[in-house]
Amino acid sequence: MSSDSTLLERRFRVMGRNAPLFYDRPVHLVRGKGVWVEDADGRTYLDVYNNVPNVGHCHPHVVEAIARQAATLNLHTRYLHETVVRYAERLTATFDGSLNAATFTCSGTESNELALRMARYRTGGKGIIVSDFSYHGNSETLASVTTCFPVPEPFPAFARKVAIPDPFRDRQGRSDEELGDYFAAKVREAVRSLQADGIPIAALLIDPLFANEGLPELVPNYVAKAVGIVREAGGLFICDEVQAGFGRTGDAMWGHQLANVVPDIVSLGKPMGNGHPIGGVIAASDLIDSFGLAATYFNTFGGNPVSAAAATAVLDVIEQESLLENGRRVGAYVRAGLERLMAQHAIIGNVRGHGLFFGLELVEDDAARTPATAKTKRLVNMMRDRGILLSKIGRYDNILKMRPPMVFTEENADLLLSALDDALNAL
Repeated sequence: MSSDSTLLERRFRVMGRNAPLFYDRPVHLVRGKGVWVEDADGRTYLDVYNNVPNVGHCHPHVVEAIARQAATLNLHTRYLHETVVRYAERLTATFDGSLNAATFTCSGTESNELALRMARYRTGGKGIIVSDFSYHGNSETLASVTTCFPVPEPFPAFARKVAIPDPFRDRQGRSDEELGDYFAAKVREAVRSLQADGIPIAALLIDPLFANEGLPELVPNYVAKAVGIVREAGGLFICDEVQAGFGRTGDAMWGHQLANVVPDIVSLGKPMGNGHPIGGVIAASDLIDSFGLAATYFNTFGGNPVSAAAATAVLDVIEQESLLENGRRVGAYVRAGLERLMAQHAIIGNVRGHGLFFGLELVEDDAARTPATAKTKRLVNMMRDRGILLSKIGRYDNILKMRPPMVFTEENADLLLSALDDALNAL
């Protein structure tokens, strides 16, 4: 087997030097099981980052379902197949009754692209509103409305970006209601700006947990107010559940349920097949039917029988192993531990998150709460050296991002908390 340095150079030659890699010293992983991954030297790491293997790396029930179906038949969805239909029935049953039909894709990008096409078809509008620090995919349209990192595509005239509330930095004496109203007004301004340019609104596209924005504390009624403004103007609410969904919060199957808002369209991806590529769009059957008639939409690999078998097995494990309850219980345990660390380390300005999606905002020791961006990057690499995989997010890259597989335990949490305490002391 190649050394890590040789493999890295080979990768540079055939995949380019800017294909993203985590850590100053990339990790060469070769296998995984549950919440653990192993590198080429036999060292194990606690995975506190990857929500794609939502029910754990190489879960035997998912592996067996994939192998069984792959050995039987794998084709596209233009033939009848019981597994595909049964999965669609089980999946849509987890949503509000108005969201009763599914179209399958291969990724979150495809899901959001399709959702935008559906919204524009239904409304006749073209305008899109996103947050001012967001990412929803890498198609040309979605790249152009990406606001959390540089892209070559110019931000389009048909789109507007709005700030979303982060109580840690935006409270400034405001109550929750005042904070929600203040930021909802920015959505109203965006709608009016589009209308002034003769661009009817098609959709508000947001992640209900605002993960890329830094996973801020959710402001009650803010999302409902923003959605109400968009709907009043004739637009739809596309809810990007690619990171928030499938029980990640512990309190609900879907992130939008925490905001008490029923979306018009939901986009799915990442954890849907536990690493097997499958995504989806959930909407009312009349929208799915009418758009499908107009667009003749199909997807060669989207929702194929093997992917459907993998995704069905994920739902099985979530139910059979009570992973929502595990997310709620272990998430609360982790949060309590992070708050204890905050009391001991001045660099921790804020604990944030829901269930098994949690983070720490790191700040300098000054009145301005200056983001500790460089120290956050150092800490991520220090944790890697301690056998813990995590990352960072947020406008200032100063928020530790942690979203382990849903089988994460209190024992795993103790390892995380102990390593964090040690690294923070060393930092």
